[in-house]
Amino acid sequence: MKEVRIEENGKLGPINAAMIPRYAGAGTYARLPRLDQVQSADIKIIGVPFDTGVSYRPGARFGANHVRESSRLIRPYNPATDTSPFAQSQVVDAGDLAVNPFNINEAIETIQEEALELTSDGSTLVTIGGDHTIALPLLRAASEHAGAPVAMLHFDAHLDTWDTYFGAEYTHGTPFRRAVEEGILDTEAICHVGTRGPLYGKKDLEDDKRFGFGIVTSSDVYYQGVREIVEKLRARIGNRPLYISVDIDVLDPAHAPGTGTPEAGGITSRELLEILRGLRGLKIVGADIVEVAPAYDHAELTGVAASHVTYDLISLISDFRANQGLNK
Repeated sequence: MKEVRIEENGKLGPINAAMIPRYAGAGTYARLPRLDQVQSADIKIIGVPFDTGVSYRPGARFGANHVRESSRLIRPYNPATDTSPFAQSQVVDAGDLAVNPFNINEAIETIQEEALELTSDGSTLVTIGGDHTIALPLLRAASEHAGAPVAMLHFDAHLDTWDTYFGAEYTHGTPFRRAVEEGILDTEAICHVGTRGPLYGKKDLEDDKRFGFGIVTSSDVYYQGVREIVEKLRARIGNRPLYISVDIDVLDPAHAPGTGTPEAGGITSRELLEILRGLRGLKIVGADIVEVAPAYDHAELTGVAASHVTYDLISLISDFRANQGLNK
C-alpha cells in the first residue's frame, strides 16, 4: 500500500486518514513517519520494551506497541493548545531500543548510550516504556545533554524513591533515589504528582523529603484543583531544563486498568492532561510514559490514555522548540 502523508510547513506528517483508513497502514505512533523516512528529526518517539524491573504484575514490555496501536485516532491539530505539533516540528517514530531482558545493568547502560546517540543532533526524546526502571538512564542522558542536573516532574501513584528490592538497587521502584544519589536531578525543582496509597512506613515520606521532593497527592489535585496545582508546579520548576516522567498508574484504575501496580483513588485522564497543558512554555528536555501493561487493559482504555498523554507532551515540546528556534 502506497503511503499518502500530510505534509505541512516542510514537515512530513501522519498518513492522511482521508486517503487511508485509520485502521490500515503503518503502526507507528500516530501513524507518523519512521526515522529512516526523513532527513532529520526534531522530536523522536522511541519504545523501550523492557519490564525486568517490575515488582508485581509484568507485561509493560508490550506497552510501547500497545500505545502505538491506541494512537491511530490522534489527529494533527491540537485544539487544547491551538498548535499543530507535527507541522511545527519534524516528529518521527524511531522504533524500539533492543535491550537485554536478562541483565538490568546492561539494559540501563544500553538505554543511556542509545538515548545520548539519538539526541546528539539536538533532538528531543519522548520515550514509551517499558517499566519505570528506564527513567534512570533517560535522566542520565538528559542531564548530560543539558550539562547540568535537570528539574523533574514525576506523575505516579508511587514515590519510586525506595532503596532496594530483594537487595537490587535498580528496579522500577528505585530510579529516583538513584538519580538523586548520582546528582543528575536539581533537588530544588523536583516533585511527585498524583501519589497515593499505602506505604511501607512513615520513613518513606521522610526519606523522600530529605531527597528534596515535593509531593502533590491525588487528593491535593481533587481539593485544590488543576489551576492551583499548575501554579505551584510552575513556581517550583522555574526556567530550568525539565524532564517529565509519567507512570500511567498515576491515573485511577478506572481510567488506566492496564498497569502493573494499580492503586485506587487516582486522578482522572482529564486532570492529567490539563495539568500537562498548564506546563506550556517550560523547557522540556525529555519525557517518558511508562508502565502500560496491555494484558490488563480493557477496550484500550489505558492505551488511549497513554497515547493522548504522549500527544500532549509532544505538543508542549514541539511548541517550545518552535518558539525557541530549535527546529532544523
